[in-house]
Amino acid sequence: MITWIRPEPHDLIWGSCDTEPWFTNPRKERIAEVWFPSGDLLIKFLFTSENLSVQVHPNDEQAQRVGKPRGKTEMWHILRAQPGARIALGLNRAITPEELRKASLDGSIVELLNWIPVQAGQTFYTPAGTIHAIGAGIALCEIQQRSDITYRLYDWGRGRELHLDQGVDVSHLEPAGEAAVAFPVISPHFTTKCFELRGNSENFRCQSAAVIGIRGTASINDSPFQPGDVIRIEDEEITRLRGTDATVLLTLA
Repeated sequence: MITWIRPEPHDLIWGSCDTEPWFTNPRKERIAEVWFPSGDLLIKFLFTSENLSVQVHPNDEQAQRVGKPRGKTEMWHILRAQPGARIALGLNRAITPEELRKASLDGSIVELLNWIPVQAGQTFYTPAGTIHAIGAGIALCEIQQRSDITYRLYDWGRGRELHLDQGVDVSHLEPAGEAAVAFPVISPHFTTKCFELRGNSENFRCQSAAVIGIRGTASINDSPFQPGDVIRIEDEEITRLRGTDATVLLTLA
């Protein structure tokens, strides 16, 4: 069975009006995230005009201790980035739990983060426990475990609630390793492949997957789809992707 997942737009304070071509926005409304639930995964398109909070997520075991079914490991594929746009993944040096708590309260955590300039086409893997932040001027596709647990460590003076006890408890405090990753992105929770379709077709078999339109027009079993479309595949014998100049992500979970 092949099903187009209905998009769920969400407005947050850091959202943007510049959401096309991935999300049609004729009224130029501010949209921060567009959600596509797919089994145990949640696929999102994010559009930022301000910095997101500095945050961290627990792993499965830590989440289950507080009554949640799973933690949150995620990956990001950069769709568009303004000049100077950046993300933070992990820390630039090892620190203690006490240092993390103090730095979160006084804002100096910003100087401890491993900031990375980004550009379209890059991909980053963010396992649970990684302190991270997404900067302004970015559009990206996020694939994550379907979980709502976010521990906010710092919020740029916006006054929203922080979760320091929980966040410090689950954070990795050693320096960050390699940042950008290549496809396929393989985690214990999902595997994501990237297909560059240049007049060719790709056939595959799977029990459960999601296809994500990133760039250009493609087709799935001869049905066309566009950038920003997310398609759920279940129990298909053979699925065929085709395109003349398109980029498509395939996530297996």
